[in-house]
Amino acid sequence: AENTELPDDSLDGMFRALEPLTPINSEITRCIISEEEVADDASPGLRQVRRQMKVIADRVHTQLNSILNSSRGMLQDAVITMRDGRYCLPVKAEYRSQFNGMIHDQSSTGSTLFMEPMAIIKLNNEMRELEIKEQKEIEIILASLSLDLAPYIEQITTDYELLAKLDFIFAKAALAKHYNCSKPKFNKRGYINIKDGRHPLLDPKKVVPINVYLGKDFDLLIVTGPNTGGKTVSLKTLGLFTLMGQAGLHIPAGDGSELSTFDAILADIGDEQSIEQSLSTFSSHMVDIVGIVENMTDRSLVLFDELGAGTDPAEGAALAIALIEFCRKMGSRVVATTHYAE
Repeated sequence: AENTELPDDSLDGMFRALEPLTPINSEITRCIISEEEVADDASPGLRQVRRQMKVIADRVHTQLNSILNSSRGMLQDAVITMRDGRYCLPVKAEYRSQFNGMIHDQSSTGSTLFMEPMAIIKLNNEMRELEIKEQKEIEIILASLSLDLAPYIEQITTDYELLAKLDFIFAKAALAKHYNCSKPKFNKRGYINIKDGRHPLLDPKKVVPINVYLGKDFDLLIVTGPNTGGKTVSLKTLGLFTLMGQAGLHIPAGDGSELSTFDAILADIGDEQSIEQSLSTFSSHMVDIVGIVENMTDRSLVLFDELGAGTDPAEGAALAIALIEFCRKMGSRVVATTHYAE
């Protein structure tokens, strides 16, 4: 007979290694209904305590109704009210000594006293004892479930680690599906070719896909043009895609896009659209740039946004040209945006 089984995919091994531990799982879900609730049937002891609690609760209501009816003349109203979690009846002040009970509150005029009948106090005390018993029973159930789990510590640890890995893999797949991503080809030559790249944080209905390539016929890409022309977005898209690819994610770009692996992605991306380019902005950019120059190698991708901005145009342009020339000699891949005509 021919073998009709499908070949393993890369996750089948992981799924097979998962231990469902069905019996213990069923026992836990049988005993624990929700975050706050343990089932009556979790143990005979708990079932008994809860049955007793129901009996007491019914007796409290029966007692209250019979007192309500028999003492109708002493009461302001035929109602049962709660005061500090205790059941009370509104007794007229002049009958306080004849009404057998404990005062919990009084009305603002003092003409009505909210009294808990003596018979109810005894029942409420019994209820409190049962609540303490119930808590003890629940602790016994949880302790016994914990003991049942003890022999499976290793399987549970393995399951936990495998599920975390699978969750991460499915999260990456969901991201790829959501942004309509493709798998990039990789090379070690510093060659990047992004086809129809869309920055994932821009509105998918409005985003304009971009094509960017670098590292084949030239290692240096300078993007010029007026503000709000998409220079910074192009720069960020290129850097982000490289990081996404190296983190094992698909990228929101067309099929056949290529990325390269770099030992570092160094970026100076500031807010060039600030209203006044003061010296402090320029100085902070220079601090970033000095850091980049000290750390770059021929395996780095370097991104400069608005290179040389924030200072005298002639000096800024000269500085930008010198910097780019230096990066080129180092052999880095460089992308820079600028609005200097030079």
